[in-house]
Amino acid sequence: MAYADLVALCQVLPGPATSQVGFAIGLGRAGAAGGIAAVLAFTLPSALLLLAFALGAAAFSGAGGVAAVHGLKLVAVAIVAHAVWGMARTLTPDVLRRCIALVAVAIVFFGAGTLAQFGAMVMGGVAGLLLLEPVVDAEIPHAPFPGTARTGVVCLAVFAALLGALPLLAARTHWPELQLFDVFYRTGALVFGGGHVVLPLLQSQVVTSGWVDNDTFLAGYGAAQAMPGPLFAIGAFLGAVAKPMTSHLLGAALALLGLFLPGLLIVNAVLPFWGTLRRQQRMRAALRGVNAAVVGVLAAALWNPVWTSAVLRPADAVIALLGFAALTVARVAPWMVVAGIVVVSVVVGRS
Repeated sequence: MAYADLVALCQVLPGPATSQVGFAIGLGRAGAAGGIAAVLAFTLPSALLLLAFALGAAAFSGAGGVAAVHGLKLVAVAIVAHAVWGMARTLTPDVLRRCIALVAVAIVFFGAGTLAQFGAMVMGGVAGLLLLEPVVDAEIPHAPFPGTARTGVVCLAVFAALLGALPLLAARTHWPELQLFDVFYRTGALVFGGGHVVLPLLQSQVVTSGWVDNDTFLAGYGAAQAMPGPLFAIGAFLGAVAKPMTSHLLGAALALLGLFLPGLLIVNAVLPFWGTLRRQQRMRAALRGVNAAVVGVLAAALWNPVWTSAVLRPADAVIALLGFAALTVARVAPWMVVAGIVVVSVVVGRS
């Protein structure tokens, strides 16, 4: 029961849920050092592979390489469509939550960047609080979690202080390292609903600013699907290729730290109080509304930038739809779908 409650907690907090669960388990086993060790062991393999992909991106310059990169963009279409499909079935099972998701789509389409996405999630939370019926569970047994109230308050204060101070410091100093860390920290602090939701938030930050072009962004996102570990590891790729940075390694490290740190701080802040908070039915109704809005935010990203940037001809649409069918109907492993779409894209591109 304690593990199930821990998973449920991490799914409704901002940040990478799987890494937060691992961090909490490590925290309970061996304190702060155990939590950090768990996160590093879970994240570093995929982060290093994506860093290597970023460093070798120049090798994809010939006709075959261009076709392979385009295949990775089509992978993103299939994977995001699969994520929207699965999340919609789970998180918007009734008419009211589907309406919340549709309103979120409209807000993102007609709004501006990250502010619109954040506004859509705030709308979802308010709608859930006011309109969704609270779910009354049977008596929930007590589940012990690591941490003290003092530690929780300190972590929450650090989380909030960084969220407020980093944009001001980055604007004042104009240091590229601080600007990069600020962008990824704010993104990590606003991601609700799993790793796929990081796509529209990061795209609005690094692509709109000109740090990473959209084709490179989608190629990295497609490559991240073939890697083990959390999708948040894409930060290693984006930090390495971001234009403000002169050091690929430093950029990757800062982007990874920025993406993961807010989620780890917030889970450490909430753990000591979760036994009480999880009994608040109205809060859970608000979170159900946020999750419905997340579906809308991701659906909007599926169209723009994912579909509009990757599907350039009818053959691209067919390849992407076949990849979606393989994931949804045939339940083929994601890495096999990635490999298959890239191979087909290269063959079609050369024909």
